[in-house]
Amino acid sequence: MKLLLIIGSIVLPILMVVLQRKWSKIRIIFDLMAILSALIFGNISSIAIFEIIKDDKVFMTNIHAVFLNPIFLMTGAYLGLYFLYVLVLRVINDKN
Repeated sequence: MKLLLIIGSIVLPILMVVLQRKWSKIRIIFDLMAILSALIFGNISSIAIFEIIKDDKVFMTNIHAVFLNPIFLMTGAYLGLYFLYVLVLRVINDKN
């Protein structure tokens, strides 16, 4: 599983760059998905922290319970891939 995560974090951003070079409109989709993911990711984080502070239950188990939310994990994973995709794009564009 660890190897799959490492390989995916290398291959998927490169695949995103290739797709973006082939279909220029897909770049807008990648960007919109990143905006939506950032909104969802941030809202889940802030709501979880708000509830912990409101209930006065600042325990490590309560704080880390947000990591059990699959939507939080998916949006965070996409943001990580998108960040690497943007970095690869910058390297390629700066090289040219």
